[in-house]
Amino acid sequence: MKSELVRAFHVAPADVRVAVSPYRICPLGAHVDHQLGVVTGLALNQAVLLAFAPAPEAHRKEIAALSKNYPGKVSFELDSIPPFQPGDWGNYLRGAALTLRDRFGKRLSRGMVAMVDGDLPIGGLSSSAAVGVAYLLALEAVNSLSASVADNIHFDRAIENDYIGLRNGILDQSVILAAERDRLLSLDCQSETWHTVRGPEAGSFQVLVVYSGFEQALVSTGYNERVAECREAAKQLLTAAGRRVANGAVLRQVSEETFAKHGPALPAMLRKRATHFFTEQARVRDGATAWAGADVKQFGGLVVQSGKSSVDNYECGSPPLITLYELLVGSPGVMGARFSGAGFRGNCIALVEPGRAEAVAVAVAEGYARRHPAEAKNFSACVCDTDDGARLL
Repeated sequence: MKSELVRAFHVAPADVRVAVSPYRICPLGAHVDHQLGVVTGLALNQAVLLAFAPAPEAHRKEIAALSKNYPGKVSFELDSIPPFQPGDWGNYLRGAALTLRDRFGKRLSRGMVAMVDGDLPIGGLSSSAAVGVAYLLALEAVNSLSASVADNIHFDRAIENDYIGLRNGILDQSVILAAERDRLLSLDCQSETWHTVRGPEAGSFQVLVVYSGFEQALVSTGYNERVAECREAAKQLLTAAGRRVANGAVLRQVSEETFAKHGPALPAMLRKRATHFFTEQARVRDGATAWAGADVKQFGGLVVQSGKSSVDNYECGSPPLITLYELLVGSPGVMGARFSGAGFRGNCIALVEPGRAEAVAVAVAEGYARRHPAEAKNFSACVCDTDDGARLL
């Protein structure tokens, strides 16, 4: 990528650096980050790669980028960052520049040239958050801006919340930035603190990522509606308990005792959303114990339960994704499987016994092709390991 950037933008090879921003999976804690729950995550050794260099002096304030995955060139000036453009791959680059300009003002004075590439099909591995992190790290580097991991978590969330219009929490960014190889990240989205948990020895399992071939922009799915439903459930539960309800109530504010007492009176749909939250938090607690005890099979069983609750209680998952989930769960050697990401598109992930992931991928591909022949044309599978968080090379 470095040589391609040099050829495309005529920059000096010595000026080129690379940002590595890994994809992530959330084995337990699905759909609870926006309710300020506790979640878990692992970074993968597949990543968004961004080769970049400072903009030439003659175009000092210009940002220009090419993608190896999408056509066209994105370019704009730091003094006139364009608004969100639906369907445009440059939105995250513009959002990153705007977020840093809002934070650092005139200290963001140098543009850059860049080329971005992703290793895996986009959707469900937080590729959007990963590319946002890569842009942030690159722009900070060319402008000598100092930002902590916590700063960049909030910057990346601001890109998605304020510029893209996606009402997500901080799970994706936190795992991408703070993960450690072979350790499970545990993130409390209320206190915004995290720690890593040492668990199984390296090589105790493989991560299999299977891409459904089904893709859709997340803001056009039911993602934001589910967030609103969870908040309404929290509001009704707090009201029933006689507690004062402020704007933006979330389920983390509701005790398990309150849910046990007043949950049955919720409308059916809201009761399902709340049920997912509270049962998922229990799975996160049990999963951390299993991971610390190096019990991958017990941990994987909880991942399967999480996937089932995503379908039954959170009611997400397109037919292709549900098929993949069912095929994975039924495959010999699979210890755990669930949707990855928001669960409306993209990928499923599985924790597989060592040496069996390739055979599982072949069997799943055959079963998937019989049930979803159109989407199966774009089906793919990738065997991954865990990795460290985002970094500059």
